[in-house]
Amino acid sequence: MLVAGKPQAKSASRRPELECSIASFSALALLALALGGCRSHDFPQYPANYREYAYVTNGGSGTVTVLDVINVRVDREIAVGQDPVAVAVSPTRNEVYVVNSGAVGAQTGGQTGGQAGGQGSVSVINAENNTVAATIAVQRQPVSIEIDPTGDLAYVANSGSNNVSVVDLKARREVAVIGAGQGPDDARLSPDGKTLVVANRLGNSVSLIDTATRKQRAVFEGCPGAASAVILPDSSKAFAACSAGHQIMAIALARAEVHPAQPGSAPSIPAQPDRLEALLDVGQAPVQLALKPDGGELFSLNSLSDSTSEVITSTDDVSGATMIGDNPVRGLVSADNALLYVANLSSQYVTVYSINDGKRAGSAHVGDGPAALAFSASGQLLLAVDSRSNDVAVVRTGSLSLFTLLPAGRAPNAIAVKAFKLR
Repeated sequence: MLVAGKPQAKSASRRPELECSIASFSALALLALALGGCRSHDFPQYPANYREYAYVTNGGSGTVTVLDVINVRVDREIAVGQDPVAVAVSPTRNEVYVVNSGAVGAQTGGQTGGQAGGQGSVSVINAENNTVAATIAVQRQPVSIEIDPTGDLAYVANSGSNNVSVVDLKARREVAVIGAGQGPDDARLSPDGKTLVVANRLGNSVSLIDTATRKQRAVFEGCPGAASAVILPDSSKAFAACSAGHQIMAIALARAEVHPAQPGSAPSIPAQPDRLEALLDVGQAPVQLALKPDGGELFSLNSLSDSTSEVITSTDDVSGATMIGDNPVRGLVSADNALLYVANLSSQYVTVYSINDGKRAGSAHVGDGPAALAFSASGQLLLAVDSRSNDVAVVRTGSLSLFTLLPAGRAPNAIAVKAFKLR
């Protein structure tokens, strides 16, 4: 079912370059002018076949709101499954994947949690026409999804059945189920594709799965409320947030013996098994880890301490904590590794932390209860999903000024951006 989206009172229904010409007639445009002005270089010029959309999952209404990022307006709202909680985009195809935590076939319309014992599902959205192309059944209460670099396989953590579904995205079906710990909350694939790191929230543990054999090869316990796994770009180490405590678990991932390119030119590096490297003290209730693109540092969002802790990933040193906002729950690092953007759930602000300077660099006023963040493809816009005011704030990253608020469905909770060119 496809429902055509009609811009509501808070949406921007005109192209950005037209805002200045109608400023005298639009209170929204007057606000935008006062905050940062309308300049042509604020919005890149795109070829006619370029498309860019943001997909927002609405847990309370069983829908996905599609935002046209180029024109900064609502494109439409799509009915998916019950209680959508996560979304990811394909790296190779013009497709978007939505995790529906509720039961397959359950009615939408505000119910959450799914039917007891029922299966969850993954909705496949064709990004070229923004319609649901397929629905794939998985196991009970799926909560996260990870796509492999080929775009052929997805790994879905099923919190209600203590396992991970392996989904063939071409064949549109589940092809394997891998056992994990109790209540898996997050499953992340290492960049080399060899290891799936699963944070088991209810099991207080982290499972490592060999993707070649699809079997669990190691389990590390002692991480209360394990959540939000990240893996370094070289696949050497994984970290998981112990969200029910005040620590981060650092795990050195297994590697094979490394031989020098030229015999005798250097000693071989011995093989290494998976091993627990450290438990790092951070703030209270670290609910999410934000990793710099270069992997040099990660940031723990400590929701009960209202702080972020900076961790040097090579040495496992915690360099300090910074008071960042009221209940920080989501962080996102800019592509140039310079700025950390933090969504503070119990406020109406996204805070910016300067990584190089080691201090707060400002904040942006958004809607109520920012819970998820995404950048536009150009990086010039930050999209903040506001879980309590049921909208998405569009913020200029250059000036930290609010450009507009776009309506979403009920209880929006996750966002992903897909940019592509039509052939």
